[in-house]
Amino acid sequence: MTDTRPMPSGVRSYLFAPGNHPRKVEKVFTAGADAILLDLEDAVPPKEKIATRAVVIAAMRAPRRARGYVRVNGLDTEWCADDIAAVAGPWLDGLVLPKVESAEQVRQASAWIAAVERAAGLPIGRLELMAIVETARGIELANEIAAADRRLARLAFGGGDYTNDLDLEWTSEERELDYARARLTHASRLANIEPPVDTVVIAVKDIERFRVSARNGRRMGLYGKLCIHPDQVAPCNEVFTPDAAQLAHARAVVEAFERAEASGSASIQVNGQFVDYPIVFKARRILAAAARAGG
Repeated sequence: MTDTRPMPSGVRSYLFAPGNHPRKVEKVFTAGADAILLDLEDAVPPKEKIATRAVVIAAMRAPRRARGYVRVNGLDTEWCADDIAAVAGPWLDGLVLPKVESAEQVRQASAWIAAVERAAGLPIGRLELMAIVETARGIELANEIAAADRRLARLAFGGGDYTNDLDLEWTSEERELDYARARLTHASRLANIEPPVDTVVIAVKDIERFRVSARNGRRMGLYGKLCIHPDQVAPCNEVFTPDAAQLAHARAVVEAFERAEASGSASIQVNGQFVDYPIVFKARRILAAAARAGG
């Protein structure tokens, strides 16, 4: 038997920075995040959006260790098409499309990206697309959105807009987010794309609340988290990196099962736990996630 689930990219932390603030843009690359998200959308006022495109391109062209993404403005704005035409290029790993509510929006953005790739001589599909789902409509259409286009690498959850859209109270326990998280996880699995990325936490000074939120997302099957402050990066990476005990158990499971399988058995016990193929597949994903994250 083989595990057909796609492995997470290994990106645990996606750190936002407003593209129009040079100091914040410079600082974001030194915060230890696995991926940088320079923003052209909510963090940039309308009068500065066009000029900010050149700023984010220059920042992404500079040497960096983190993966690089730009969040463009939504399809329902006047800027989206020109954002993509301006900032997409070989200096990026991908683009982030906010407030996605339909499969057609994903396909439209992908078509615009493909036009840039053709013009630049890049392979079609070279640039990733990540769609942020952050409204009731988007959550209910998550299955269609997740399966919309092969370029779509993963979904992300926007808890701020989601709780605003439904007028929910965003509590520290986050039970009100369970339904949306579950919908995105199921939709991603059905479409056979990477697990979704979890929401931001707007209480930027409350690191324990951030840690709890990250654990909530991880338990619900999401992998990685959107961060809006450098102080959130370290706890984010910590939560989404298997600890020593998890790694030791995963290795024990895989090694014992491989020995058993070679001798004709596909069900064993390891440290008092029943182990068969689903348990082994999960153990292998834990090891792979740790390897990709450098753990």
